[in-house]
Amino acid sequence: ANSCDLFKKMKLLLNKFRNSFSRIPLIGWLLGALIAVVLEYYLGEPLADILMLPKIPVLFGFVIMLKKPLLIPSVAVFVLLIYALPISAVARLSAPLTNRLAAKLFSLPILISVVIHLGLLYAVLHLWSDISAYRVLMLKLTLIAVMVTLSLNVVNGYMGEFSCSHPGFMALGAYGTSVVTVFLFANDKLFGTAILPPALGPFMFPVALIIGGMVAALGALCIAVPSFRTRGDYLAIISLAFMFIVKSMIENLEFVGGPRGLSSQPDYASLPTVFLWTVACIWIINNFVRSTLGKALNAVRDDEMAANAMTVNTRRTKIVAFLFSAFWAGVAGGLFAHVLRYVNPGTFGLQKLAEVLAMVYFGGLNSVYGSIVGAVSLSLLSEALRPLEIFKWIIIPLLLILVMIYRPTGLIAFTEFNVMNLLKPKTMTEKEDEDAAASG
Repeated sequence: ANSCDLFKKMKLLLNKFRNSFSRIPLIGWLLGALIAVVLEYYLGEPLADILMLPKIPVLFGFVIMLKKPLLIPSVAVFVLLIYALPISAVARLSAPLTNRLAAKLFSLPILISVVIHLGLLYAVLHLWSDISAYRVLMLKLTLIAVMVTLSLNVVNGYMGEFSCSHPGFMALGAYGTSVVTVFLFANDKLFGTAILPPALGPFMFPVALIIGGMVAALGALCIAVPSFRTRGDYLAIISLAFMFIVKSMIENLEFVGGPRGLSSQPDYASLPTVFLWTVACIWIINNFVRSTLGKALNAVRDDEMAANAMTVNTRRTKIVAFLFSAFWAGVAGGLFAHVLRYVNPGTFGLQKLAEVLAMVYFGGLNSVYGSIVGAVSLSLLSEALRPLEIFKWIIIPLLLILVMIYRPTGLIAFTEFNVMNLLKPKTMTEKEDEDAAASG
């Protein structure tokens, strides 16, 4: 009886603790994270010296702990003092103030609230990544992974097909964008002297990315017309063949460096640029899948014959979605090439396909939330387990197998990305929620 009472008391305390943090709005968590990264920026080095760490942990201490297990206590104290305590304390103590602020912002046009929240998020990411060049590179590649995962989820999740062609689309976008920027704005041994002043390059970079996306969409059109006469395994085989065709074609084009790759890309893919393109990708894809065309995609996925009988032009719907998905994969490829400032056809092979598919199915099908979670979690996990070398490629597949067994559709599947729910204050009643949803 005593143990049962103790268990009930612990469960009650746990629920009370959880409920106290459930009343914190998103802006409160962002404020706590901002305070934490400011503390790390100014006090991280002295604290690392006191705890006898070789340097500030670049990835929340996972790399250091795996390399030197004896430093696990020091890393745990660092993460507790820099991240866990400041974020939770600031978020909890400021909850009344941030809820009032969130309510004020919620009453304004939604664009103002979104811009303020994105500004806070970018400030957190910028200060966190400014600690080391490694963090900057990892953050850029993670944001690009979010774009690729989202674009593939449009086809494999919302449309219900199984496509293996996204590395090929990334390659077309990467080379298409790189040819434009290197040819126009860089002095290169392949293309010669720059045609236009390099100062114009950053302003023309969005145009180059769009051109890269259109090249990828054109490549998608070449396989969409014959591919969508088939379904299931046949489409997977055709799209996989397309990926190998693109890779082989680029390897045999000396115009773009052949198997040696193409370098000399200008340094245009700064963190703000990658962040803004990722935000635009999430916003546009989320609107796309919630539109009439997105609902038509779901109808095609559930029952193509029934959708066709209900006047849905299934062939046109699938081709438009496929080209739309390829466009964003091409844009991501263009950013990828300019982050690394080098691109090689060998990068866009089976390993890249396996990574992207893992992110899609790990995060969850038919979900913008799921794509973001899958891309971020697997990117961070891959980097965190890097010191384990070969064992890393045992742990990650085992984790994916477990997810496929217990959550076949992914961690966060079939969940709608609702901006209003994210930005609203946590003190709103259910009736106020319904009124806000009706007006928004």
